[in-house]
Formats: sequence, structure tokens, C-alpha cells
Amino acid sequence: MTHESAPVRGTVENLSTSEATALLGASPVGRLGVAIAGEVDIFPVNHVLDDGDVLFTTAPGSKLAELTVSTRVVFEVDGWDDDVAWSVVARGTARVLDHESDVLHAESLGLESWSSTRKSAWVRVSPDAVSGRRIYRTGTDPEAW
Repeated sequence: MTHESAPVRGTVENLSTSEATALLGASPVGRLGVAIAGEVDIFPVNHVLDDGDVLFTTAPGSKLAELTVSTRVVFEVDGWDDDVAWSVVARGTARVLDHESDVLHAESLGLESWSSTRKSAWVRVSPDAVSGRRIYRTGTDPEAW
């Protein structure tokens, strides 16, 4: 008789690229990281996933200004429940959508912003690398044996 045991509590598992990409859209809030002239900023954003790309809206301000200076970004999203926690990081290029057809497509994706601030600019992050990890929070604990 074969018995599959639950992963040991605290076990860390690297996700495949496809698993990590799927999880990019699993949480409504992610964090955009940008670096300009040696300064690093992180911005929480509501986002949607479109064919592996991350889309979000923003208003004029530091985030939009920084994206026009440096298009290389990192995007992070995470989540957890009683059994597992996970984190995904996507590294890639951001571009502000300026063609009407691109904006109309983005608007059709159903993004819901938690902020009441009017955000008129759409940004698409196209990852060239996506990685992630899963950490098991429950399961067999060798300390309990």
C-alpha cells in the first residue's frame, strides 16, 4: 500500500514558469518595482492578466513619470491560505498603452481599481522572466513525532 504524505511544514517548492504565470492573476493587488538613478520605488496596483502580461492603470504622477524614464520593471504578487503561501516575481518591460485599440482591449478586461482616483493611463508589463515559490504552511511536522 502506497501512502502519499503531505509536504513537511515549511517546505519550499519552486514553481514552474506556467504555474507562476497563472498565479500572477490570482490576487487583485500586486506590487510594481522600478529603479531610477539608484532610487527604488514600489507601488501597489490593482491589475489584470492578459495572455501572460500584467495590465494596470495609473494617474499622472511619480509612477508614470518613472516608467517613462526606465521601462525595466519587476512585478510581484503573493497570496496565502491555511495550507500554503506563494510568491511570484515577473521581470520585464513596461509600456504605456497609447493606441486606442490597445486601450479599448485593456478596458474590456474588467479591471477593478480599489482607489477612487481617476486613472487615465494603461500600462502593460510584458515579462521576459517569471518565477515563483510555494511554501507549505501545514502538513507533517517532524517536530511533532
